[in-house]
Amino acid sequence: MNELRRGLLTILVAIATALVGPHQQADAASARQINQQVDQALHTLYATQPHARDLGRRAKAILVFPKILKAGFLVGGQGGEGALRVGGRTVGYYNIAAASFGLQAGAQSFSYVLFFMNDAAVKYLQDSHGW
Repeated sequence: MNELRRGLLTILVAIATALVGPHQQADAASARQINQQVDQALHTLYATQPHARDLGRRAKAILVFPKILKAGFLVGGQGGEGALRVGGRTVGYYNIAAASFGLQAGAQSFSYVLFFMNDAAVKYLQDSHGW
């Protein structure tokens, strides 16, 4: 039984650590759709959190995941697609995914926005092809 648990845990950790990475390319339809969803997510964020607009103006880059779906029953997962914006323009597409194990049940959808406040942080993201 311990070997089974250890194997399952190893698989979950491996999945969870390979999670955020850049798309090399997105087809025109999905790129357009992602960009529209990113625009809407930023609009909603700035409308509901006025301080976020100032943060966005000062950021060197903004990584936006407009819709991350999360669901689970004992074993769970989450995933979504997003875009990296520099100077208001999309410079790359990213995906996010994670796995979890434990007492959980349900599903939810949420947005996630990361503000990169200096060039070193942006360079790290781009050089590491995600984290």
